[in-house]
Amino acid sequence: MVKKYIMIGVKSMVGCIPESIRNKVKRWPWLTSLYSRNLQKSGLSYGIPSKKKTAKLYEGLISKQNMSLKGMTLGIPFNVVVVVNGNSSLLNFTLEYLADINTIETVFLLVKGEENVNYNLNNLTANLEVVSESSLDFSCDAEREINNFLVINAGDALHPLIEGAVSAFLNSSSSIGYFDSDSITSSGKRHSPKLHSDWNPDLLLSTGYINTGLWFRSNRVFAKQARLEVSQTSIADFLASIYLDELDMIVGHLPYVVVHSQAAADKNSFPLGPTTINKVAKYAKVTKHAQYPILKLLWHTETSPLVSLIIPTRNSRQLVKVCVESILTKTTYRNFEILLVDNQSDEQESLDYFNELNKHPQIKVLKYDQKFNYSAINNFAVTHASGEIIGLINNDIEVIEPEWLSYMVNQVNRKEIGCVGAKLLYPDGRIQHAGVVMGYGGGAGHAHKYFPREHSGYLNRLAATNCFSAVTAACLLVKKSDYLAVNGLDEINLEVAFNDVDFCLKVLSLGRRNLYCAEAILFHYESVSRGFDDTVEKRDRFEKELNYLQKNWASIIEHDPAYSPNLTLRRENFSIKEC
Repeated sequence: MVKKYIMIGVKSMVGCIPESIRNKVKRWPWLTSLYSRNLQKSGLSYGIPSKKKTAKLYEGLISKQNMSLKGMTLGIPFNVVVVVNGNSSLLNFTLEYLADINTIETVFLLVKGEENVNYNLNNLTANLEVVSESSLDFSCDAEREINNFLVINAGDALHPLIEGAVSAFLNSSSSIGYFDSDSITSSGKRHSPKLHSDWNPDLLLSTGYINTGLWFRSNRVFAKQARLEVSQTSIADFLASIYLDELDMIVGHLPYVVVHSQAAADKNSFPLGPTTINKVAKYAKVTKHAQYPILKLLWHTETSPLVSLIIPTRNSRQLVKVCVESILTKTTYRNFEILLVDNQSDEQESLDYFNELNKHPQIKVLKYDQKFNYSAINNFAVTHASGEIIGLINNDIEVIEPEWLSYMVNQVNRKEIGCVGAKLLYPDGRIQHAGVVMGYGGGAGHAHKYFPREHSGYLNRLAATNCFSAVTAACLLVKKSDYLAVNGLDEINLEVAFNDVDFCLKVLSLGRRNLYCAEAILFHYESVSRGFDDTVEKRDRFEKELNYLQKNWASIIEHDPAYSPNLTLRRENFSIKEC
């Protein structure tokens, strides 16, 4: 506690120092490393902004977005489908807001057959139709075609400039799209924005994150039969069902908060209803999260492929012992081999231990007698790997959750999945890695870093399995065929830093999705064996590799599709960007 208050004072003092002086101080790597490590230990560095600060940041974001929407407004007509689904008491709130938008052609009220709906049309100039479940047919042979329509819930309001955002979708290639949303009080006060990433189907299946503001180009966008039914629990249900049926669709996202929801979400209800969960169960074992409204999916697999776990090390007997023994004794998935790569070890106790490990039927010790080059070491080991799946594992990893490898293998076995990363913890239980966000620090950084282990994260993204553009190679699984297809890690330009990020982005370019697997939980004693980048030589090498990453992946650093452009890149806490 004393250290925490000391660091509060130090942090405040640093904030008062002119930026020009701070930049000069950064040339002393040992000093910046000391400050960083003590800030981490204090528990201050993940801090979520206060409610007052968040409200101020959101006011700035609203003002900026309103300016953008004004420039996009073209007066293009569209239709609105309101899913009533037991919320008829909130319907008039929605109709009152829709009355202010003169470009709406028709409002469809989608209700249960037996539901008694009373409504006040007020000044609504649009046509209004009441339809029952199964009446909105999305199949290509539907009798009636409905173009350019938005699906919302009773209790939702639309932004007065919504037609500007809708026109942007019409000019895109998307067949379906969604917007960001927030909550609104009865007096019109907006708060609690949900600032989404681009299309993230695994997040949809685990959290149902798209639950309003769903736009369709036409009700004939699918080749197979699909109906929006109020018997389905939610809009998220409908979209998840479409995705699982592998219907042809291009899902777009516009990061504008144009849907405002009055209805409070039930924190105890799970994102998908029974019908959709039964459909998911055809593909995966479904378990409900013990704390949060999140679904945990252990995907079915016909085979149990051999996994080659590659662990590079130089000496570090005790670290290796903890790592290897935790894998051998705590892992329920048994079809694996361990390739321990000895990079010029010279401690006799380590060499003796490695010789003992080499006698184990599941372990091979390989000698790599060159200078340390993380990329080259792993590429070398892959040539000796027998497994269909490659696992990159740091020597300072320790298994916590026995099913870690089961969840990761079953994810990476999916044809559409590329790299799979794990939830990694510091020894004190705080988050070290839960996915990589492009743009942090001008390059890349770890999402939710330093958050408490059991925190749900922003919109449940820490507690739920979902897509990120990259994951750390401290614990990463990938198909060997994908590893070879992108020529492995870059051992020429990225010897130490960012080679895993570059690798993941190359796999992403194959048309795969990279995944953070929240069910795979391990300790990571980060950089214990290699040390910190606290010398001038190491800092220069880091800057060179950062520049390489920035040059080669400039577009995805500018906009990471797995992260909202409305969120900050200054820290890893998912707070709203300062406008």
